[in-house]
Amino acid sequence: MEFLVGLQQWIRAAVGDQLAGFGASHDVALLTAMVPLGIAFGAIHALTPGHGKTILASYVAGSGHGLARSIGVATLLAATHVVSAVVLALAGAPLLARTLAGAGRADAIEAASRGLIAVIGLWLLLRAIRGSRHLHGEGPAVAVAAGLVPCPLTLFAMVYAISRGIPEAGLVFAAAMLVGIGITLAAVATLTVLARDRVVAFLARHGASVTLAARWLDGIAGFLLILLGVAAFL
Repeated sequence: MEFLVGLQQWIRAAVGDQLAGFGASHDVALLTAMVPLGIAFGAIHALTPGHGKTILASYVAGSGHGLARSIGVATLLAATHVVSAVVLALAGAPLLARTLAGAGRADAIEAASRGLIAVIGLWLLLRAIRGSRHLHGEGPAVAVAAGLVPCPLTLFAMVYAISRGIPEAGLVFAAAMLVGIGITLAAVATLTVLARDRVVAFLARHGASVTLAARWLDGIAGFLLILLGVAAFL
């Protein structure tokens, strides 16, 4: 845990240095250099706790979606996660800029997100018990609900950039972050699909019904989402 905390602090300091350097020189080369740096930081940052990885994996495991559709859900989650931070920073920049150290949290939005996740989890659990079919648009709903929690690093970068009069640098960095976070979440979705398919195939080889196995996975996914949603309020 100390390593993750140290990693977060190092990334945040490096982001601040990059933005400060561009703010002082307005050198386009520095702005361009932020793109690969932002992608790398986004991918690494998404490995730390949060970012909807557990929610994504839980949903994908129980959904039965194929690889392409699961990666689509991961991409939408990443986009919502980053864009919500950008919108929050642009809308509340004057207030947020007074406390850069506290930038990165939006309690009301996070509470709404966790509540939606718990509701979706309840639906998945009830559907598994009843054996009903998947609803159209279910994946995007999960992605948006999980992604509503703003990315703290993106929010920090946007507020930092806006407070120094270089919002364009913040937007460039946010776009790069989106790509990096999307890569990590897509990898999580891919590994989950592969693991789920292996589990289902294993159960099928040992006489279990594929349909029953899918319902069990759906029910477990729903139960986990309920726990994740409710835990935030405890």
